[in-house]
Amino acid sequence: MNHYLIAPLLIVVSASTHVSADEYEYIDTPVTIQAEDLLDDDRDGVINARDLCLETPPASEINNDGCGTEIEVEEQMTLNILFGNDSYELNNAFLGQIEVMSEFLADYPTTSIELQGFASKVGNPEYNLALSKKRANAIKDALIDNNVDASRITIVGYGDTSLSAYGEDEVSHALNRKVEASVVGYKGSVKEAWTIFNKIAK
Repeated sequence: MNHYLIAPLLIVVSASTHVSADEYEYIDTPVTIQAEDLLDDDRDGVINARDLCLETPPASEINNDGCGTEIEVEEQMTLNILFGNDSYELNNAFLGQIEVMSEFLADYPTTSIELQGFASKVGNPEYNLALSKKRANAIKDALIDNNVDASRITIVGYGDTSLSAYGEDEVSHALNRKVEASVVGYKGSVKEAWTIFNKIAK
């Protein structure tokens, strides 16, 4: 009697073992594909994938986009060059002003310059207007010789219609024979982040 009961039991155990093996087959570990670049090439704390400024200077104060905080610096440069009576020849004494202005324009490449020519009240108004333009052109040529692009320079002649000195003496006339210019340049500098090593002003 017991002999017939054992056989069905063995069959059940065998079937159960087979089902268990099918249910827990080995599965390879999934390989994660990196979708974003987590590197930080400029080491500013913002990963490349989010960094809009990839070459931030070291120790810069940055925003969430990885860009440094810029401080806008304003500088102004002026020209005041005098000429002899009935002349548009540039005196060598003023070459230093030309060089300084040329360097300023090189430092601020987005700026341009307007040269304003003037003449004294002596002589014919039409002649003085043409003379004032020739004086402005003389300064333009000097700036071009100092590597300033001609497209950044404009000229205007006022003749004797805009005097800075109203006397009838020779000194007043000399002060009115001139070329003036004024240029304002803006330049951004990156603000550095505060660290424990920063000095505090006393």
